[in-house]
Amino acid sequence: MAVAPDGSPVELYSRLSPRGEAELVHAVIPPGAEILELGCGVGRVTHELVRLGHPVVAVDESPEMLERVRGAVTVCSRIEGLNLGRRFPCVLLMSNLVNADDERDAFLAACARHLTPDGVVLIERHEPNWRPEEDAPKPLGDVLVSLTNIRIEPPYVSGVVLYRLEHRVWRHAFRARLLDDEELRSVLARTGLELVRSLDEPGRWMTARLYSSA
Repeated sequence: MAVAPDGSPVELYSRLSPRGEAELVHAVIPPGAEILELGCGVGRVTHELVRLGHPVVAVDESPEMLERVRGAVTVCSRIEGLNLGRRFPCVLLMSNLVNADDERDAFLAACARHLTPDGVVLIERHEPNWRPEEDAPKPLGDVLVSLTNIRIEPPYVSGVVLYRLEHRVWRHAFRARLLDDEELRSVLARTGLELVRSLDEPGRWMTARLYSSA
């Protein structure tokens, strides 16, 4: 089975279903606005954005993942090294990538250098007060997903995500640094961005723009 550079199995990710991300994005940007999607994977959200009428440039470091993407311009690249030489009215940084300690600033810098002066960055993060618990597997498309080996050592949460597809099981270990609004505002400022607002009550989806001194 093909796997991405981070070890993610391509077939598994192709069987996960959308969770309303595209509709949330669509609601806060102009109709037909072009989108730069960073870390698109197999196009789980990409395809829904295209369906809603948005041209998408979909970026991922895995050629095997990009082979599954349809209806979008694809770019095979690591996010931190991306420089397309153009800007977009909307840049997406989803999948809690902002919670990764090592690459956070580089990811946000990539967002900033590809954003139009009046554009918006949409960031998906873990909830600032996230305290996950082990529970029964939940379906996401054809896949059952659960958490195990959870450790909470504020501001970090670590554990293992278990994916079950038919008779196969995959384990993905993670370690996330939770960011409250104040810390997110600080890390955004380092890359020339400023926090605008939250899009939902838990604070998982945040918007940012290029910093303005006005």
